[in-house]
Amino acid sequence: PLILLSRFLHMNPPNETSLTYFIIKGISDLPELQLLIFLLVLLIYLITLGGNMVIFLLVCLDHRLHTPMYFFLANLSILDISSTTVSLHRVLVMFTGGGNTISFVSCMVQMYFFASLICHELLMLTAMSYDRYVAICHPLRYHTIMSQKVCVSLALSCWLLGFLQVLPPFLIFSGFTCFTSNEINHFFCDINQLMEITCNDTSFLQIILFINVLFVITLLPFSLTFISYVFIIVTILKINSNTGKRKAFYTCSSHLTVVILLYGILSCQYLTLSTAEFVTLKKFFSLFNTAAVPMLNPLIYSLKNKDVKSAMRRKLCCKVM
Repeated sequence: PLILLSRFLHMNPPNETSLTYFIIKGISDLPELQLLIFLLVLLIYLITLGGNMVIFLLVCLDHRLHTPMYFFLANLSILDISSTTVSLHRVLVMFTGGGNTISFVSCMVQMYFFASLICHELLMLTAMSYDRYVAICHPLRYHTIMSQKVCVSLALSCWLLGFLQVLPPFLIFSGFTCFTSNEINHFFCDINQLMEITCNDTSFLQIILFINVLFVITLLPFSLTFISYVFIIVTILKINSNTGKRKAFYTCSSHLTVVILLYGILSCQYLTLSTAEFVTLKKFFSLFNTAAVPMLNPLIYSLKNKDVKSAMRRKLCCKVM
């Protein structure tokens, strides 16, 4: 029904032609910065790919990391690799002579998967906050509550909800055929930039996006994460010894750092004014969110986590021997 509705609302008038491709303007228009941007993006992508692959392989190969926390961390690593590849591959293709054009279908696919993966990551961090809540507030029942079946169900729910969540606005926008320009002032197909160049009526789409972004993608995961940490902080404050408090806080410090970093960057990215003066700033916030945050995640979890560092040393020692 949504597909039929979108086609009915956005049928081509007789004097209107369908757009077949878009032009991606990239991160910066300054020619002297192009090589520097390419090298920076390539370096960030390789570090992101390598760091997250190391985390994923360590969790898979080391039986001591076969726990709920690291199961979710392995899922987060897959999400980081996927979201970075989806958003940055066009930038790398542009700099290697692949051109800055993208077909309408490819643009819609990129927009859908990027939005889905962002939703996945927020939901996965919410599931990880619930895991930390159970570990600190109910340590004796931890393995009973966070059983393998529960962990797999939570992870599958995050993946499924992420893909279904962004489907309605994607189907509506895919029916749009009238555009004032085919230039996208961004380095990937961002739905906000696409809505600025369409001449179709976007009022219904804006309502759907507002409900999606505010309630399902942002407010619901943030509220559940916030509630989990309220209970965690209350439980930590009840611990008598300072050593116990530090140990309890240490178990969730990596996850809390990632949550604050991601929500902080998303707030800067989407709450910045959409005027011409702030377009470049929004692009750099988006670059930091899609490139730097996935790169920092494995560093945060490895530098602040003794289990990951121990597993890495064991694997390196075995490799040397």
